[in-house]
Amino acid sequence: MYIVTSEEMRRLDQTAIRDIGIPALVLMENAGRAVAEEAMAMSRESVTPRKRWLILAGKGNNGADGVVAARHLAEAGCDVFVLYADDPAGFTGEAAVQRDIASRLGLPSGAYSSGSPIAWERFDGVIEALLGTGSRGAPRGAYAALIREANESGLPILAVDIPSGLDADTGETHEPCISADRTAALAFAKRGLVQPPGADAAGTVVVKPIGIPAMLAERQGIQTYRLDEETLRIRLGVDPSRERPADSHKGTYGHVLVAAGSHAMSGAGLLSARAALRGGCGLVTWAVPERLVEPLIGRFPEAMLSGLPDQGTGGWGGVRPEELAKLATGKDALVIRPGLGRWEGDSIWLREVWHAADESVPLLLDADALNLIADASDFASWRRRSSPPVLTPHPGEMARLCGSSIREVQRDRIGAARSYALRHQVVLVLKGSRTVVAAPSGNVYVNGNGNAGMATAGAGDVLAGVIGSLLAQGLSAEQAAASGVWLHGAAGDRAAARRISPASLIAGDIIDEL
Repeated sequence: MYIVTSEEMRRLDQTAIRDIGIPALVLMENAGRAVAEEAMAMSRESVTPRKRWLILAGKGNNGADGVVAARHLAEAGCDVFVLYADDPAGFTGEAAVQRDIASRLGLPSGAYSSGSPIAWERFDGVIEALLGTGSRGAPRGAYAALIREANESGLPILAVDIPSGLDADTGETHEPCISADRTAALAFAKRGLVQPPGADAAGTVVVKPIGIPAMLAERQGIQTYRLDEETLRIRLGVDPSRERPADSHKGTYGHVLVAAGSHAMSGAGLLSARAALRGGCGLVTWAVPERLVEPLIGRFPEAMLSGLPDQGTGGWGGVRPEELAKLATGKDALVIRPGLGRWEGDSIWLREVWHAADESVPLLLDADALNLIADASDFASWRRRSSPPVLTPHPGEMARLCGSSIREVQRDRIGAARSYALRHQVVLVLKGSRTVVAAPSGNVYVNGNGNAGMATAGAGDVLAGVIGSLLAQGLSAEQAAASGVWLHGAAGDRAAARRISPASLIAGDIIDEL
C-alpha cells in the first residue's frame, strides 16, 4: 500500500533493525529469497523454463540481496553464476558476509573485467542487483558497462528493488539505466517505480514483503500510497463495488451541476454529464449559455438542460457569475469544465463564482477553468471553501498553475502535486500516466491502472464527471478524487480489452464501461 522515498526506506530499515530487533541478515535473507521466488515465477510463466541465471552483483546491500537470491535459486536446482561488478575481496559488512557464504557453498562466481566478454548466450535470464536506492547520479565504470551489456543481451531482466540507473525518488532515468522486464520491490514500492519514465524502466513491479512490518510506515508518517482496491477499502473507507440498498431512490445519490460547453465544444459538457450519471449520481443538470440550449435539446435525455441568460452572446462571458452560483444552490456538486472560452475579466468571473456559490456545494474545476486560475494573480487569497475544491490538471495545465515547465512538473509528479495541494488547500489530480491524487492533508495516491489508449480527446471530461458524481454522493473531496481516478482507469482497461488495440479507444467507450 505504501510508496516510499529512499530516505524513508533507510529509516524503516534502521527502525526494524535497531528498534524492533530484526537482524539485518534476516531481512537480507528474506529479500534474497523473495527475489529468487520472483525469478522462479518468471520461469514458470515462460514458454521455455528459465533455469540458468546470471546474477549481476554490486558491492553494496543490493548486490548482497542478489547473492542470497543466487543461493536460493541454486537450492531450487537452477544453474547460477554471480558476476561481481567490483573485486569482491574489497567487500565489507553484509556484502562480505554473503560473499563468504556463497564462496563456501561453491557457487560459481567471478569479477567483471572489461577485457573479458560475457557469454550471455549461456543464460536464460539476468538478476540485476548492481545499485540500490541509495545510489545517486549516472552509473559509472564497470556498473555502466554491465548495464549496457545487460540491456543489449536480449535476456529477460529481473531488477532487485529498483533498476540500476533509476532515481529512486523521482523516477528520472540516467544514462545508462537498466530496462527491466520485472522489478522485485523489497518491502515497499519506491517512488521512482511509479513515476514515468521510471515506471517504464521498471517493467512489471511486484512488491515483495521481507519482514518489515507495515505498521512502521504508519508510525513514521509516510503519506504516499498505491491507489488500488485495498487502499480504497482500508485507507479511504470506500467500497469500489458501489453496492446500493434496495430501498434507495434517485434523490439518495445526489444532484450534479455540470457547467460546460460552447458552440465549438458542446461535446465536453455532454461527456461530463453522461459520465456523472454513469458514476452513480441520481440527477444531472447540464448548464450552458441560453443560446446553446435549442441545438442541444434531446442530445442527452437523461440529463436536465438549463440555459443561463447570456446577454445574447452565446458565451460564458455573457453569463453573470451570480446566475451560475444561484443555479448551484441545492445541488450536491458543481463541475466547471471546458468550453468556457476566454474573455476580458474571465479570471475575475471565476473568482466571483467561487465566492458566490454555496460553500456547502463541493466544487470541481478542470480545463478552461484551470487556465483562468493560472491567470489569477490573487488565487492564493481566494476564500477557503468548507470542502477542498478538486482541481484536475494535465501536465501542461499543471505547469501553468505552478508557473513552471512541463518538464519540471514531470520530473517529480508526486512532489509537484503534493506541494500545490498543501499550498492552496485543494485536492489536486495530476492526470497522465500514473495519475497522482494529492490532498491538503499531505496524503498522496498514485494510480496504477489505466492504459495508453486513454490518451484521447474527452477522457478528461469523463474523469471530471465521475469525480463530480462521487462528490454528489457524499464522498469527501479526497475520497471522490481517488475513487474517481481508480474507477476511470478500471473502466478504461475494460474498454481497451474489448478492442484489437487500445489505440481505437474513445472517451465514450470509457463511459460505457463504468
